[in-house]
Amino acid sequence: MSSHTTSPAATLPSTAQRGWAAVVLALVLAFLTPGVPAVAVDTQDATAAQPAEGVDAADLLATLPVKGRAPKTGYERSLFGATWADVDQNGCDTRNDILNRDLTDITYVNSVPCKVQSGLLADPYTATLISFVRGTTTSSAVQIDHVVALSDAWQKGAQQLTTEQRTAFANDPLNLQATDGATNQQKGDGDAATWLPPSKDFRCEYVARQVSVKARYSLWVTQAEHDTIAGILAGCPGQLAPTSAGTGPAAIYYASCADVVAAGAAPLYAGSPGYRSGLDGDSDGVACEG
Repeated sequence: MSSHTTSPAATLPSTAQRGWAAVVLALVLAFLTPGVPAVAVDTQDATAAQPAEGVDAADLLATLPVKGRAPKTGYERSLFGATWADVDQNGCDTRNDILNRDLTDITYVNSVPCKVQSGLLADPYTATLISFVRGTTTSSAVQIDHVVALSDAWQKGAQQLTTEQRTAFANDPLNLQATDGATNQQKGDGDAATWLPPSKDFRCEYVARQVSVKARYSLWVTQAEHDTIAGILAGCPGQLAPTSAGTGPAAIYYASCADVVAAGAAPLYAGSPGYRSGLDGDSDGVACEG
């Protein structure tokens, strides 16, 4: 066995609203993965400069269509491609790519740094530390959640995507998060209106990722889902809509400012690794500053 360690709504007039929606999507789609469908935009007024720090999640939410849920008829997991395919052709399947991204203190099954044998997950959904050990009775302790569930996507626009596009959706790092197995099972195919992470400190980041994923793949939201997300984002003004969650070094997650200080990372600024609104008590974009 080899060992490897990684570092732990005021309403606008309709014309203005359409113009702002076009601006937001024009900016976001410049970031998003090419080759997948984009929500149609009116480019007539899409002339604003790109914000240096990205697009506000609440603004992007305003561009998503609001519709009822389509029937689940015809849904099968296979319609989203082979489970955990090696879509990036790096020699490692998607599940192990995400374990490598999200776990620390990693060891591997063999000398090839791909198949994870063990590691430690700082689970953002539950704000707990979970030990992962590969095995028939232990691997399920850490599961990979589709932030926007496949069944939910199927009922909100993915039926219109090609198999290639659905496969990209199912394996997109932005739409994947390692988490506690029991929590993932509890979520099922719930959307934001029916399920949210137990850790309230992570809910802003969670719904922002859902908004980004739905914008990237031309999916819609229900009214209840929209209202829930809007309510959460209202509590974290300035929350950015992420445009990537790559399979490089593990995302940094600090459970408390004490952990930030202990890591020598204080203060944290909005947009920097490890920053989240739950650590920024006065919502000024600087966390753990005291």
